Amino acid sequence: MSHEQLWAPWRLGYIQGSNPAPPAPRPLRLLPDADPHCFLCRAAATPENSAAEVDRENLVVCRGPRTVTLLNRYPYCNGHLLIAPLAHLPTLDRLPAEVNLELIETMGQMTGLLERLVKAEGFNIGLNLGRVAGAGVPGHLHWHLVPRWSGDSNFMPILADVSVIPQSLDALLTLLREAIGE
Repeated sequence: MSHEQLWAPWRLGYIQGSNPAPPAPRPLRLLPDADPHCFLCRAAATPENSAAEVDRENLVVCRGPRTVTLLNRYPYCNGHLLIAPLAHLPTLDRLPAEVNLELIETMGQMTGLLERLVKAEGFNIGLNLGRVAGAGVPGHLHWHLVPRWSGDSNFMPILADVSVIPQSLDALLTLLREAIGE
């Protein structure tokens, strides 16, 4: 068995829980009941100035009237998206029907987009509900949309052949946003 090494220093802060302090936050108009410490609430906020720059910093791909779609900063693979309601909601029973519908419609749009742009052949779509279920942000519902390809080695290989994410988050963000027409 050969031993291969990949250098992914951007994941160390996530693994250790010691990400460097983010830059000073830009002025944002948080939505009612938003948690200012929640990265999803910050992504859902309305920038007071320089909206395109703030959205790029937050990796926002697109917004709907009730949802926000962004790149996962710590992706399992190329194209890993997070789709969340704008509202800071912790449980499915608090999710209004119109928000639920927009979430499902957005998942459909994003799967089609990723099939076309990164040639995804399938998807894992999931939600971790509650901290004990693995939710890293248990107070703000969000779905993971993870593209898959024939022959990939699952999205979190420990031992096996190594897959490399071949595209930077910034390059993928630009590609997705141009395809959406923003």
